[in-house]
Amino acid sequence: MSSPLEASVQPEASGARIVLSGRIDRDGDDAMAGAYAAARTMGSGSIVLDFAATDYINSTGIALIVRLLAEARRDGRPVRASGLSEHYREIFRITRLSDFIALDGDGPSGDSHDDGGSR
Repeated sequence: MSSPLEASVQPEASGARIVLSGRIDRDGDDAMAGAYAAARTMGSGSIVLDFAATDYINSTGIALIVRLLAEARRDGRPVRASGLSEHYREIFRITRLSDFIALDGDGPSGDSHDDGGSR
């Protein structure tokens, strides 16, 4: 079984990066909320959710991500996803999360900063 969610926040020139590791499920609520609260203190720039070390995301985990996206939208902060596996990129597309969060590698330049995979 994978480890519980851990979230750390790193400042970036354009805002903050939330590095997620472990599984994103109902037990990750406090970690996600705390990470976003910490990111809010790092200015008003964009947020990068770094999923590179994420093992598992279930439907409750998707709901936690949606809540974070809603808070970021309320705060006027764009959000980008980095490090998603191809499997989770597809889930983000199927669930239409990708309508509300930019996926690295899906931009106009096609640059992939996350998993090196192509579509």
